[in-house]
Amino acid sequence: MGAADLMELPNRQVAVAWACVRDILNSAARPSARELVVAIEAKHGPLARWHIADAIKTINANAGSVGLLAADREYLRVMEDDGSLDAALRGEGAKEHDVVSTVDALLRQSAVYRSSASFCEMVDFMGKFRRYSAYNNMLVRIQNPRCGFYATEKTWTDRFKRWVKVDARPMLILAPMHPVMLVYALDDTDGPPLPAKLADFAQFTGDFDQEWLRQLIANAAGHRIRVAFLPLSSTHAGFATRHLTGGDWKMRIAVHEGLDAPSRFGILCHEIAHVLLGHLGSDYDGWWPARSNLTHRTVEIEVEAIAHIVTTRFGLAGHSAGYLSSYTKDGAIPETVSLDFIAKVAGHIEKMATEPMPARKPRKPPVSRSKAQAAA
Repeated sequence: MGAADLMELPNRQVAVAWACVRDILNSAARPSARELVVAIEAKHGPLARWHIADAIKTINANAGSVGLLAADREYLRVMEDDGSLDAALRGEGAKEHDVVSTVDALLRQSAVYRSSASFCEMVDFMGKFRRYSAYNNMLVRIQNPRCGFYATEKTWTDRFKRWVKVDARPMLILAPMHPVMLVYALDDTDGPPLPAKLADFAQFTGDFDQEWLRQLIANAAGHRIRVAFLPLSSTHAGFATRHLTGGDWKMRIAVHEGLDAPSRFGILCHEIAHVLLGHLGSDYDGWWPARSNLTHRTVEIEVEAIAHIVTTRFGLAGHSAGYLSSYTKDGAIPETVSLDFIAKVAGHIEKMATEPMPARKPRKPPVSRSKAQAAA
C-alpha cells in the first residue's frame, strides 16, 4: 500500500489525516500528540481530529508496505500505546502560556549575551569542533571517554596560548592530505584559564536543599534510570545513554563527580530531560516518546530550556542562556522544538525532585488473537 493507495481508502478522511501525519514526519519534527492534533486541525479543520486515530492505526498496520522508517513507526506506536494520542483527542493537556513565556525570556537573554564580548570569546573557542568530523569525534571518544575538548598542539599554542604537558597522551584522528593527526585533550594542556563562561557552563548557584538531589536520583531509579557520579573531563559535565550491560536498568546517566550539589542537580535535570523527551529513543514499555532522530540543535535547545525552567523554579542560577545561545539563531526557536514536551517534562522533573513517586510498571505483553479467542 503506497501513499496513492491510502487516498483510495473507503474513508477518505482517514487518508487525508494520514497525509498530514506523513507531512509532519517528513519535516523531521517529532511533536507531542497534542501538537500533532493541533497541526492537523489547522490544516484540515476541526473535524479532521476524529480521523487521526484511525489514520495512525491504518498506517501502523501497513507500515511495511508504505515504506515507513523504523524510527517513524516507533514514534507513532508509542504515541498510540501510551495513551497520549487519546488524551490529546479528548482535549486534555496543560496550558503552555507559562512555559512559552519562560522560554521566550531565556531566548531574549541569549540574544543579548550572544552579542557580548564574553560570548564571542566562548564561541571562538568552541568553533574549533566544526573542523572535525563526527567520525573523528567518535575516534577521540573511543581513545579517551573523558575527553570534552581536543585540538592539535599547534592549535592549543596559537589560539589558546596553552602548551601540551610533557607526559600527555596524544590521540589519533584522520586528517585530509595526511594519514593521521595527533590531537590532545584539554586536560593534557597547561596555560591561561579558559574563557569564564566556558569554564563555568555547568555551574549552578543558589540556596540548595540536598533533599532535591536525593529525591531526583531516587525517582530516576524508579524510571529504571541509573545515575552515577564519575571523574569526567573538566569540560564534560555529564551524559545520558542506553544501559547496555543487562540487568533491570534501561538508561544510564553519568554526572561529573567534581561538581557541587547545586551543579549536580542542574546537570542531572539536563540529562534526565534527554531521556524523558525521547532523545535516546523509546522502549517496549513506551515510558517515553520515540524522538531519536531530531537534530542536535533541537535536542540541546529542548533539554537546556527544561534545565533552565526547573532550576529557576528552585531558585538556582546557571548559565543556560549562554549555553543556549550557541544553538539559537536570532533568538528564534526551530519548528522542530516541542514546547508541549518542554512544559510536560519540566513539570515531571520538578515533581521527581520534590516528592516520592511510585516505580513505573512494565507494560503488559499484548495478548495474541488466538489466545484471546481460546480464552473466550
